[in-house]
Amino acid sequence: MRVSRSIRPAGTLLTATALCLGLAVVSAPGAAATTGTGHAVLGAKDGWGSATTGTTGGSRADAAHTVTVRTRAQLVAALGGTNSTNGSNATPKIIYVAGTIDLNSDDSARHLSCEDYSTDGYTLAAYLAAYDPAVWGTAAVPSGAQEDARDASQKIQADKVQINVGSNTTIVGVHGGRLLGGGLMVKNVDNVIIRNLTVEDAADCFPQWDPTDGATGNWNSEYDAVALYNATHVWVDHNTFTDGANQDSAQPLYYDRPYQVHDGQLDITKGADLVTASWNVFKDHDKTNLVGSSNNSPVDSGHLRVTFHHNFWQNTVQRSPRVRYGQVDVYNNYYAPESGDFEYALGVGKFSQIVAEANYFRLPSDIAAAKLIYNWGGTALTDSGNLVNGRATDLIGAFNAANPTTPLAAGAGWTPTLRAQVSPARAVPWLVSALAGAGRL
Repeated sequence: MRVSRSIRPAGTLLTATALCLGLAVVSAPGAAATTGTGHAVLGAKDGWGSATTGTTGGSRADAAHTVTVRTRAQLVAALGGTNSTNGSNATPKIIYVAGTIDLNSDDSARHLSCEDYSTDGYTLAAYLAAYDPAVWGTAAVPSGAQEDARDASQKIQADKVQINVGSNTTIVGVHGGRLLGGGLMVKNVDNVIIRNLTVEDAADCFPQWDPTDGATGNWNSEYDAVALYNATHVWVDHNTFTDGANQDSAQPLYYDRPYQVHDGQLDITKGADLVTASWNVFKDHDKTNLVGSSNNSPVDSGHLRVTFHHNFWQNTVQRSPRVRYGQVDVYNNYYAPESGDFEYALGVGKFSQIVAEANYFRLPSDIAAAKLIYNWGGTALTDSGNLVNGRATDLIGAFNAANPTTPLAAGAGWTPTLRAQVSPARAVPWLVSALAGAGRL
């Protein structure tokens, strides 16, 4: 049984229905707030983010550093005052994001278009003419005047739409809190909480063409909706990540390749560690969650410990998640890909140790269980108690049968212990549909 998504998490109908079904009642996903949502801390044993010192964000903020913001300028001011240096601001702070904040805007809240960021003579038409494979070839990445101009233009946009977040910070959406056109950069910091936000359309105006990426080349964009870069103790909870009306699938083709303007929705890279991502909705997106960005990254060894639980991957193409190096616990998540562009769910990369347990996969008839895993150079994972369309399914067995030349062994080599709540896999579609995403706290 799938409950309508209009049901609210604390309603008596939800509780009564759960009891009738014999399911565990979830009255308050995540940790309870002490004096309000902004003061909530990650509960004990709730994923890797609860390890060692735990994740408390800005819960100790004083009244002067507990603010509500409605514009980009107010958000930057609340985070410390100057976007370029806010990442070093470790003062405890609680920031409530009210309504929609257009991150492509100046200090007077005037919307900025891609043309406003263009510099040094960059135009898409000139770029396409300069690096057409018939002119430039396919052996080298672009260089020269138009590539330099594209890079400079992209950096100007990045200064606006990538909002730097410092240590000891909680950011919570209220009254439809929404970040539009960019995202949050959580880099070289510790102890951050991001909850109840919709982060929509973090689009790059200046994708780069790389003819050496893959067999036919690819367009690559720069921004993530939330980027965790060498960040530790982070809790990302009850958010909705979406490309909104600006879908990559609707972008034009240039050089016969999609002009992809989005990168990740939640990417965890460069030694980031001790992260819990819970009760989020990732929807209508291609490259969803990357854990570890390189096959040769010594800084990642012993890090990238991440928990994904009770998340909803809805109509996503790949990377849910794709993992290198990390010990990543993936349990009680709901996957609902759609026919068409779907590539895989779990990407088993170099040195990865994924534990995938009690997840529910709802697949259309043209997506086989064998397609749920992709081997990016990994060797093994743990697969237990997962359901595909209501049936217990050996995901590794299905993958190996379809891919005998790149088989995976069973057993990731570790056993998760930081799990505050484990739901029966059969309850996952119902619970996650009803409770995950922004506006469900």
